[in-house]
Amino acid sequence: MDLRPHIENFSRRLAEIEAALSDPRVFDNNQRFQELSKEYARLRELVKRGSGYLKVMADLEDNRALLQSEASDPEIAQLAREEIARLEAEEKRFALEVQRGMLPPNPADSRNTIVEIRAGAGGSESALFAAHLYRMYSRYAESRGWKLEALDSSPSELGGFKEVIFSVSGSEVFQRLKYESGVHRVQRVPATEAQGRIHTSTATVAVLPEAEEVDVQLRPEDLDITVCRASGPGGQGVNTTDSAVQVVHKPSGLIVRCADGRSQQKNKQQALTVLRSRLLEQTIAAENAKYAAQRKAQVGTGERNERIRTYNFPQNRVTDHRIELTLYNLPAVLDGDLDCLIEPLMAHDLEQRLAVFKH
Repeated sequence: MDLRPHIENFSRRLAEIEAALSDPRVFDNNQRFQELSKEYARLRELVKRGSGYLKVMADLEDNRALLQSEASDPEIAQLAREEIARLEAEEKRFALEVQRGMLPPNPADSRNTIVEIRAGAGGSESALFAAHLYRMYSRYAESRGWKLEALDSSPSELGGFKEVIFSVSGSEVFQRLKYESGVHRVQRVPATEAQGRIHTSTATVAVLPEAEEVDVQLRPEDLDITVCRASGPGGQGVNTTDSAVQVVHKPSGLIVRCADGRSQQKNKQQALTVLRSRLLEQTIAAENAKYAAQRKAQVGTGERNERIRTYNFPQNRVTDHRIELTLYNLPAVLDGDLDCLIEPLMAHDLEQRLAVFKH
């Protein structure tokens, strides 16, 4: 694919946006100003990547010509081959970024995210695995400079989680974490297994783009909000204040509980944010066929055969079944090194969307 015309289009559109933003009248419409500002930031980055792509292509052409002209000089030829290999990797990376910019942006990709992890099949072992997944996402968020905030959790007796809900805020959070939705399967020997047999258990992960008040209107008469005393681990403070908040949305029957903060008001606001995000997800699923039954597709029932990824401890192996990718670096993945899985998923998704885009 010749990307030069698309890069030229990015540059032309960037010039148009710059002209529009320089007009003082744009500030009269705040929503329009915000939309233009976001598009400007996106296009400026795309033009930068496009310039990088064009430079790499020019350097590749020069080095290929050098290799042909100096083929009789082994030392120069070897240097040219090494530089070509490096530039080809750079060209592939820049091309993917430019191609991604050719597609209409998904408004949800730039949003903060609500992540819900629940123990599935496998009893107490699945709850321990849910805790490992929570730690994995915590470390990944830390590595990307994102902010992770616990919203609610239900600890298990052995130190795991029956359920844990948290928010993640930062740059491109949903764009990357949305690929984590589904059933995660673990195969390992539990600490309680005396015979050394490998057990299989699962945990479900749901990733929701955080909804804003303008996305979902909550009417006071549709809400049943109750306050109760927080319980479970958390120190003395969490046990001495009536800070836990439960919100029931009567029309849908959805129930949200937030108890990880000491402030009753903060727990209430967080519970309403989670509720809006769940309702927004339902709205998207109803309006767009490709998201039909999105939540069911994300988390299924938690049965062992509904997996998107398998973490096999005896073989030090992690396999993503959607793209048939197998890696042998399980400890690094569980320690938050997720880009080795997410980047190929993003590239595969891009290829699928570009195929539709071209036709």
